[in-house]
Amino acid sequence: MASPAGDDCGGATPEADRPRQRPFLIGVSGGTASGKSTVCEKIMELLGQNEVDHRQRKVVILSQDRFYKVLTAEQKAKALKGQYNFDHPDAFDNDLMHRTLKNIVEGKTVEVPTYDFVTHSRLPETTVVYPADVVLFEGILVFYSQEIRDMFHLRLFVDTDSDVRLSRRVLRDVNRGRDLEQILTQYTTFVKPAFEEFCLPVPPALHWECLPFLPPETRCLVLGAGGETKKYADVIIPRGVDNMVAINLIVQHIQDILNGDICKWHRGGANGRSCKRTFPEPGDHSAVLAVGKRSHLESSSRPH
Repeated sequence: MASPAGDDCGGATPEADRPRQRPFLIGVSGGTASGKSTVCEKIMELLGQNEVDHRQRKVVILSQDRFYKVLTAEQKAKALKGQYNFDHPDAFDNDLMHRTLKNIVEGKTVEVPTYDFVTHSRLPETTVVYPADVVLFEGILVFYSQEIRDMFHLRLFVDTDSDVRLSRRVLRDVNRGRDLEQILTQYTTFVKPAFEEFCLPVPPALHWECLPFLPPETRCLVLGAGGETKKYADVIIPRGVDNMVAINLIVQHIQDILNGDICKWHRGGANGRSCKRTFPEPGDHSAVLAVGKRSHLESSSRPH
């Protein structure tokens, strides 16, 4: 079955028949089951792209989940028992991910892996992703690697309540044929700690209150620990797909890109060209997309 990204490779069209273009690359991050793919699908729906033939779509979705590494026999045995950490950055084939995104940005047709979440295997079948004007790349750790993070022209973070995320994950994994006890064990052992270590910025007050016995210089080191990829987001979407105000603003901006009403700004002024910047630099919170004000950061006890 073909994913929203494209068709099975058997129906591929020669690359020469496709227009060459440099797409606008949007990274969509967030905790497990936060609604990243749902937000992307809603954007596709509102743009009227979900009914368009895969070869002609102006907007496509690609998931980081397709880039899990091929497991050894020992690793697969652990995975089937819920004892393998799929939420660690090392679980992903980052080299393949970077090469694929680089080719996409260069306007090339690419083939991406297909991953089986029941058997924890990379399938021999691949999916073709055709050149598009806008590419949405979603995943829990898409902002972790700086090499990949710097490729995005816009970074979105889907911020959903931790209890909602946990309930969604349980239902999703049960539907994938997994045992409930195994799901919860994997969540507490790997998923939640990984989210806290690699994604979630830790509020400074938490460290100052909990670590009063450490000298100031040590406290500062603690504040910088972990990946904290949420801080790299240009736009935070509280409540995920339920926040239609935020999604409609993003859709309007993408529509402007598709209509050519605004230029496609590239981080770093690629090729020496410049144009009016339309997005904030990482760390500039004055333009964070939220209703009224930026939402408060979650405490470090929130799960992934």
